[in-house]
Amino acid sequence: MNISVLGCGRWGSFIGWYLCNHGNAVMQWGREESPSFQVLKNTGRNEYVELDEKITLTSDLEKAVDFAEVIVISISAQSLRSFMRRVNEFPVADKIFVLCMKGIEVETGKRLSEVMAESGISPDKTAVWVGPGHIQAFTQGQPNCMVIDSVNKKLVKRLADAFKSDLIRFYYGDDLIGSELGAAAKNVMGIAAGMLDGVGLVTLKGPLMARGAREVGRLIKAMGGNEFSAYGLCHLGDYETTLFSEFSNNRKFGEDFVKGVRFGKLAEGVATAKAMKTLGEKYGVDLPITNAVYSILYENKNYEKVLLGLFSRDTKKEF
Repeated sequence: MNISVLGCGRWGSFIGWYLCNHGNAVMQWGREESPSFQVLKNTGRNEYVELDEKITLTSDLEKAVDFAEVIVISISAQSLRSFMRRVNEFPVADKIFVLCMKGIEVETGKRLSEVMAESGISPDKTAVWVGPGHIQAFTQGQPNCMVIDSVNKKLVKRLADAFKSDLIRFYYGDDLIGSELGAAAKNVMGIAAGMLDGVGLVTLKGPLMARGAREVGRLIKAMGGNEFSAYGLCHLGDYETTLFSEFSNNRKFGEDFVKGVRFGKLAEGVATAKAMKTLGEKYGVDLPITNAVYSILYENKNYEKVLLGLFSRDTKKEF
């Protein structure tokens, strides 16, 4: 396929590297003024991957859109709507879009595929790529499993079959709501896990995982998805890389936050906690972990008191 990857940060640069190494013609786009683009342009590599000589690096968005049969987007989730206004300046009716970021739009509570639909892109031409994996592990040859999901099941099969390799085994997703919500919500759980690391309460990660998946499953169900998706690769299956890995931005953000250390990289779970709190209120779903993270980040509540309070609530049935 001819594939353009829009975004050349950590995940975007890996996707370009991965898809190029598996037989696709790849164009990698970034904003000329962005530090990530400048590093690739000037050095041919970043801290994660080396830019393959077969990849065309460009800051010309029209060129990138025109080149591609499939357009992969890997930018900040909160920037998607405004970015799509730029993309839509060019002919895109025949393009397939694959979203490779995990988040919920804060202002609206919309899933990213819904943002795409409201931007004029047919749901039949939109897919999401979610699931566990860190670039640092992938580039060392450590395999993992991921998911492609869409309302268009033929597209799911086509993309999953085309993108699979010994490094990444893809599964066919069958619940777009669950896949998107679960993938976004795991970053909130990652922040909570990092906070537990920061205050020395690592033993509570087990209860966090069990209760976190149940909490997210309730919200998925209330929004019309399959609650069991919370126990799949989009959410519970991503806990190892998000709640425990040294490479997890969200876990590290949570740890640094309670230690009073500034974290300089993107942690999508910060915005997602706010969006999920709004969704919980809208759908009448109790989200104690999400609300706890929100209260610490946005209401300056005492993190140790709030975290301990999560696990000292009134006795109740487990399920």
